[in-house]
Amino acid sequence: MLKGATELRSSFIVSVDMQGIVKRFGPVIANDHVNFQVYAGEIHALLGENGAGKSTTMSMLSGVYRADAGDISIDGKRVRIHSPKDAMALGVGMVFQNFRLVQSLTAAENVVLGEKSSFWRGARWMKEKQREIEAISERFGLAFPVDRPIWQLSVGEQQRVEIVKTLYRGARIIILDEPTSVLTPGEAEQLFQTLERMKREGKSVIITTHKLKEVMATSDRISVMRKGKMITTINKSETNERELARLMVGREIVLTKQQKRPIPGKLLLNVQQLDVEADHGRKALSALQLRVHEGEIVGVAGVAGNGQKELAEVLTGLRAWKGGSIHFNGKEIKTASVRSAIEAGISHIPENRMKSGLAGSLGIVDNLLFKSYRTEDHSRLGFLRASKNRMWSQELVEQFDVKTPDLETPVQQLSGGNQQKLLFAREITRKPRLMVAVHPTQGLDIGATEGVHRLLNELRNSGSGVLLISEDLDEVLQLSDRVLVIYNGQIIGEISAEHADRERIGMLMAGLSTAGEAAV
Repeated sequence: MLKGATELRSSFIVSVDMQGIVKRFGPVIANDHVNFQVYAGEIHALLGENGAGKSTTMSMLSGVYRADAGDISIDGKRVRIHSPKDAMALGVGMVFQNFRLVQSLTAAENVVLGEKSSFWRGARWMKEKQREIEAISERFGLAFPVDRPIWQLSVGEQQRVEIVKTLYRGARIIILDEPTSVLTPGEAEQLFQTLERMKREGKSVIITTHKLKEVMATSDRISVMRKGKMITTINKSETNERELARLMVGREIVLTKQQKRPIPGKLLLNVQQLDVEADHGRKALSALQLRVHEGEIVGVAGVAGNGQKELAEVLTGLRAWKGGSIHFNGKEIKTASVRSAIEAGISHIPENRMKSGLAGSLGIVDNLLFKSYRTEDHSRLGFLRASKNRMWSQELVEQFDVKTPDLETPVQQLSGGNQQKLLFAREITRKPRLMVAVHPTQGLDIGATEGVHRLLNELRNSGSGVLLISEDLDEVLQLSDRVLVIYNGQIIGEISAEHADRERIGMLMAGLSTAGEAAV
């Protein structure tokens, strides 16, 4: 634990020193004379809302972008970083949130990929490299099967491959972008232990994240950016979650868990023995059962790839099912139909808002009309009521605080938070009986996340049912009245909000019972 800024400066060596960094994208100033320092042997968290400039800052340090002005020094020497190759030569490696691995190659082959003549030296050379990689993995607590192809590894194991790849190439400064977003609590704890080992060896670790609890649990110092400027750098011991949230958004943020919960109403959704196939033919859901009542939020916790995507698609009419039954509002749903789901009152916040939720090249009005253009309020005799629809759209933009230059702006030009607000505006204005929300705050900053959580609570309080599918366990625990754990296409645990235990849920997410045995 840090003892204070004065002692820190006297006993720590500066490994990264960015001074007066400026980066422009056309008229937009992404970095406005940013100063940022990282010491050797520390874990440094970089916080900020979407668009605050933190990713741009790290992209310049890792060689993805070039600074328009300012100086970067590594280990006391001024450097010029023009590419990721330059950054790696200086000992800077970055692990991106979306892994950059070749699925058909083995873990070891991915680590050495790009090394000169790496695949021309035969099996003996590869065996030597595997032993070298295993030694690095063991040293930092990052074990994974080096001879298995990437597609056979879990998400957590794939992340370990990415980290070992940077260490194998000599990185002394490691940048991790949202490193726990795809991990179970147990895997996240293992990652934190790895970061501590790196720190003890004198490496600099920089984490960009939205999870304030993790920042307070792992970091030594914390830097906060807002609107392209560096607001402050502070020792962890001198701050708390509430203060960090205020620094990030410039106002007070409500982070407390809702205590008073309404009593659920009648059974709204009843899924029994559901069998569903994934795109490639394997079974995605097997004899799955779940219930959602009016006036409750049911959270589904699980690691990516355990059937959550297919479950959401079945319930919203996007995918057919092979067996089992679905009853909604007292009636059995017999075939998959998006239009029938819409007419029944099922709304959907998809996992990928720009792929499945919004048309990026179209403007605000068109995107808001997607599910209601057939109604008399919005069309007459087959023709859209243009003037009325514009007025209606403007009211929704103002009601949901969507920041946009005008109603004609293509939605792909809006920030992620404003895209999500627009999506919620369209889905909520239909007054749904059931909201299926998949990773509703993924990639959003704390301010936008607060707004999304408020909207979901308002839906529940108005009597609608909400099925919240999220890999963020903190989000599931904060919002849910009941928590279901999905693993390998089945619900293997159900826990009420009052008795939700983080450790138990985490073990179930990993496919283990509380006794450490396989749960399925």
